[in-house]
Amino acid sequence: MNRSVLYALMAAALFGASTPFAKLLSSDLSPFMLAGLLYLGSGIGLAIARLIRDRGWKSSGLTTHEWPWLAGAICFGGVLGPLALMFGLTHTSGSTASLMLNLEAVLTALIAWVIFKEDTDRRIVLGMVVIILGGIILSWPNSNTGWADWIGPLGVTSACLCWAIDNNLTRNISASDALFIAASKGAVAGTVNCTLAWLLGNLWPDSVTVLSIMFVGFLGYGISLVLFVLALRGLGTARTGAYFSTAPFIGATVALAMLGETTHPAFWLAASLMAWGVWLHLSERHEHPHTHEPFEHRHRHEHDEHHQHPHDFSWNDAIPHEHLHRHVAIHHKHPHFPDIHHRHSH
Repeated sequence: MNRSVLYALMAAALFGASTPFAKLLSSDLSPFMLAGLLYLGSGIGLAIARLIRDRGWKSSGLTTHEWPWLAGAICFGGVLGPLALMFGLTHTSGSTASLMLNLEAVLTALIAWVIFKEDTDRRIVLGMVVIILGGIILSWPNSNTGWADWIGPLGVTSACLCWAIDNNLTRNISASDALFIAASKGAVAGTVNCTLAWLLGNLWPDSVTVLSIMFVGFLGYGISLVLFVLALRGLGTARTGAYFSTAPFIGATVALAMLGETTHPAFWLAASLMAWGVWLHLSERHEHPHTHEPFEHRHRHEHDEHHQHPHDFSWNDAIPHEHLHRHVAIHHKHPHFPDIHHRHSH
């Protein structure tokens, strides 16, 4: 399996499983406090991991023009997105909210295609349409509760839109240190949300609850985001979102098993449609003759067919290394994704 695909699926598993746990822990907490603690757990945990990895503080490596992309990603993905999700979770079931999160992949792809001009094909578009149909069925109000049923799904959908914007902004800095990107999001978002909770008079929960929430945040929001950024490098935004759309199925399964929630026929119809859409994404094969224009950038790499360049320092060709390097023009054909080396027109 492609390493980037594995990263995306692992990110999906961690994030998907975290949603019903967040639902379980949200009963006595405000959305601000819960979102803040989830992201504080992510930020603090990843910051410690980065210090251990680098044996001390190390520069982020971000260039001047990359900082605005990170700031925008933190705002939408780290502050607005979690708040919308926590609000949605208070008005809908954990299993339904988990499946609704499939809409993040759809919105991510639409932004990538329309605004950032990432390539696509009919198979991917069909998969997105099927996922949208599943989301509509899942959120359609029933005769017992009427249009109030829209409140919860609207909150979850708003969270998906925020994270879709975040995904596309993060794509532009995905070659940088994934630990720094994810830790920065967690630290800033956690601080902002906990401060808002304090200003609104929300009480700080007991230490056991705090540690439990932060641990869920470290795994489901921190480690998951690191893996997601690594997947962005190799798959591009839309396809990483497509693989990540397996997360809601994991979350729904955990919610049904852990929370004892009941389902109805519409739930299983929506799940089937979404599963079909995800399969269309996972079974895609993209191959055609393409040309790489010469350019320079910096990221961790091995010497494969896209990295054939000289060095002015000694290095071990058996392990990945990082430095500023130049790509020469090359024309060839092989299966590929719109990764950091294949952002070409079609």
